Formats: sequence, C-alpha cells, structure tokens
Amino acid sequence: MSTRAEHLLGRSISRTRQPVAVPPLRVAMNRLLFRSMLFTMGLIAVALYRLIEDKTVTWRFAKKQARTLARLSGVRVRVVGLERISRGPYMFTPNHQSHFDIAALLGYLPGNNRFAAKKEMFDEPVLGRVLRTMGMIPIDRENPLEAIQLLNQLACDAFSTIIFPEGTRSRDGRLLPFKKGPFVAAIHLGVPIVPVVCKGTREVMPKGKHLAIIPGDVEIVVLEPIPTTGMTYDDRDRLRELVRHRIAVELGQA
Repeated sequence: MSTRAEHLLGRSISRTRQPVAVPPLRVAMNRLLFRSMLFTMGLIAVALYRLIEDKTVTWRFAKKQARTLARLSGVRVRVVGLERISRGPYMFTPNHQSHFDIAALLGYLPGNNRFAAKKEMFDEPVLGRVLRTMGMIPIDRENPLEAIQLLNQLACDAFSTIIFPEGTRSRDGRLLPFKKGPFVAAIHLGVPIVPVVCKGTREVMPKGKHLAIIPGDVEIVVLEPIPTTGMTYDDRDRLRELVRHRIAVELGQA
C-alpha cells in the first residue's frame, strides 16, 4: 500500500473510531496524576537546573517525565515525519487543541525546545518559576519587540522555539486564524518554520474539563520545513497563510 493510501486510510479510521467509555475513577486518577507531576516534577527540574552545571540533564529529565505522564495516563503518542528535520534551530508552529499538546511536544519533539507562553503564566508561583528557569519565552502582546529580543538570545544559543500561532486553544478542533507574530519572528531570525500538526489531543484532554486526561491515541505530524532566508517583513502574511494551509490540509480542514 502506498504512503498516500496509508495516510488516507489512517485519517478515515480516526474519523470513524467510536469513543470508548472510560471509568470516571480512571479520569479522576489521571487528573490527580497530571497536577501532581506538573508541580513536583517542575520543582525537581528547577532544582536540577540550578544545582547541576550540565543543563542537558534537566532537559532530559523534563522530556522523560512528559513521556512518563503520557504512558501512565494511558495516552499512546505516535510521531510522524521526524526524518524531515535535522538539528535546527527551527520555529515550530503547531496547532493548539489542548493542554496535552505541550506535554506531547515537550516529550516527543527532538531537542531542548523553548515554548512561548502568555506573560501572565509567568506570574504563577510554581509554574512561573519553572517557566523562567527553563528559559521559556514570555509573550507580551503589548510589547512584541521584547519577545523578539528574547528570541534573538535563543537564536544565539541555537535552540528551537515552539509557538502556537493560533494564540489559544481551539474549543471545537477547527483551526483558528493565525497570529502574525511567529512568522515575523521567524523572518527576523532567519530560521525555518516547521508546521506541526497535533491530532487527538483535544479528545484526550478536552478544554473545560478541569485538566482531565482521557486515555487514547495522539499523533504528532512534523511537516516539511519552510525556509525563511531571503524573506522580508512584507512576506509575513504569505508565510502565515502557507503554514496555516499546510496544517489545515493535514487536518482535513482545507
């Protein structure tokens, strides 16, 4: 069977798969597991980052814990398309369906990638400390130049960045309009954009369900990188629509 046929078959199966009833106790245990790991493992990561000179130890720990969370929660994560990327750095631009997107991308995308997050999240006592220690990027919508300055530092350190161009989670799974910021930043830094498609994360961690995790299948699809070398600020809208179109095609929403 050809790769294209397998892809279409897999999409057809995912659309027709019937939901499986999950015992409420399992959902409650997964909710407790998520919250406890978020705080305890986050604090351990902060301690490791400050105490151990080799910072890659902390990143290996954080990525392993994200994969452990998926396994213990009964979520099976499959990654497709890793052969399309090399060392980077890149600007990863995934669609955003649930909080589980972050765990899946942290655990299963290669490299020590920095997430961009709303500046307000950095004000939270525990989560904010974890985000700052791990070098995550606060996005101030009132001052986008500040974010670009932080991205410049990441470029010097050769880290890849993960930014959700929708800016928020989609409630119904439909792809939202994309913000311009990630594409302006990628052009400014001269790094390739890598569209990434998260599938199944909305089902395993629905928005508005108080951080409940439901066992199921998640697929992360890494699409072909788009070079930004030679692009200017005037190319931002074209780049944004190109990336959105490729993600929409993979989601079957084009």
